[in-house]
Amino acid sequence: MTLTFTFDPVVDPALRDGIAELWTEVSNAGGAVGFVPPVTIEDIRPELVKHLVAMAEGRHRLLVGHDADGNVAAAAFLAFNQHRLMKHWAYAYTVMVRPDLQGRGAGRALMAALADAARTLDGIEAIRLGCRGGLGLEHFYAACGYKEVGRVPDAIRVAPGDDRDDITMLLPLH
Repeated sequence: MTLTFTFDPVVDPALRDGIAELWTEVSNAGGAVGFVPPVTIEDIRPELVKHLVAMAEGRHRLLVGHDADGNVAAAAFLAFNQHRLMKHWAYAYTVMVRPDLQGRGAGRALMAALADAARTLDGIEAIRLGCRGGLGLEHFYAACGYKEVGRVPDAIRVAPGDDRDDITMLLPLH
């Protein structure tokens, strides 16, 4: 399936609701996007609002992928680093692909489009992202050109007795 990506789309109610639905679907499928299942759209909405506020304040940018029917099928946020000595790289946050598209190239297309979008930003030389261990995500991101640059064992507590590594990945944009 081919997705059409838009960087800095106009956020209207349909897009907002589409992202909330995607985030809920990804979370309930076990995706590592800040929640553990089960969640509802109402659980997701406060976190989405935080991202939208950051966008309005110029601290986050959004990349969204639509399928052929115009539905939100993928999304990722780029967050600018606020530290004065680290403004030359951005964070990738809440990277999501609809579960039925996973394993079909949509994730790689999203990550390539995210890198292309970041290259258009003045002064941004790299993308940094964190991922949850135990799911093989570091292998996916490595296949997209990212390098593992750090790992904190058991830093993410998914549930009592289920601690995962917090893995830091970096993609130089040069």
